[in-house]
Amino acid sequence: MQKYCAYQDRCHYEVRTKILSYKVYGDELEEIISDLIKEDYLNEQRFAQSFARGKFRMKKWGRNKIKQELKRRHVSAYCIKKGMKEIDESEYETTILQLVEKKLATVSGHEAIRRKKVFEYCYRKGYEANTINQAIATCL
Repeated sequence: MQKYCAYQDRCHYEVRTKILSYKVYGDELEEIISDLIKEDYLNEQRFAQSFARGKFRMKKWGRNKIKQELKRRHVSAYCIKKGMKEIDESEYETTILQLVEKKLATVSGHEAIRRKKVFEYCYRKGYEANTINQAIATCL
């Protein structure tokens, strides 16, 4: 399990699921997780921070989608909040503008249809509605 956690940051839920797949239960499971935490192989706050940073920079995900994924992985609200602080506001605004410009270039049709398609694309990526609307207004 140390190798599994050292390869990349993992959340407690992923590690617990992996251990359960080996048919390890009860006190033994809890002891393994406890040891991983003590030896700093498992750190949920570090996971949330690297997850948020990575998904934003590599996949261009918005805050909503990142929060949703962290919640799906049973990460605590405190760690989610810490993870969200990793996203720089100016970088966030620049990224949404780039996404809108890129999508507008590929979408054809009437302006209202283009706006709708771009909005839906960015919304699926996890960006907030008001942020998307501001970016669309800036680019059109």
